[in-house]
Amino acid sequence: MLPAGFPISMTTAWLAAMIALLIVEGLAPGLVSIWFALGALAAMIAAMMGAPVWLQVVWFVLVSVVTLLLTRPLARKYVNARAVRTNADMAIGCNCIVTEDIDNVLGTGAVSVGGKIWSARMVRPDGKAKKGAVVRAVRIEGVKLIVEDSEEVQA
Repeated sequence: MLPAGFPISMTTAWLAAMIALLIVEGLAPGLVSIWFALGALAAMIAAMMGAPVWLQVVWFVLVSVVTLLLTRPLARKYVNARAVRTNADMAIGCNCIVTEDIDNVLGTGAVSVGGKIWSARMVRPDGKAKKGAVVRAVRIEGVKLIVEDSEEVQA
């Protein structure tokens, strides 16, 4: 309960919270507060019906958590679906030909994959690969292709 003489009602407080959360949602690049705005709406409805403050808070938390748990997996799926793979990502999993000896200790090495030359390092910290060897691209770190020994026999 608010102190006597406090000029704002709980209905107004929940409305202000909901508006603030919706503004944050509108300004943020991803979904960050929509669930809490829905929780504030539920708490505001409870306040309008005369529910005690503790029950309003329970409704806020309950609705926020439930909507978060129900919609977050769908939101993550659709938000991540818009991510576009680049041509660099296409190198991952491909076999590469070592064009310059790879030596992680010396910080040297390059590979050719898909007609492009990449600076390369081995997955193992002490990794080495000789020129002409076949390796497999595992990931990209900055501008370097991280590779591992390939099981494929060199032709």
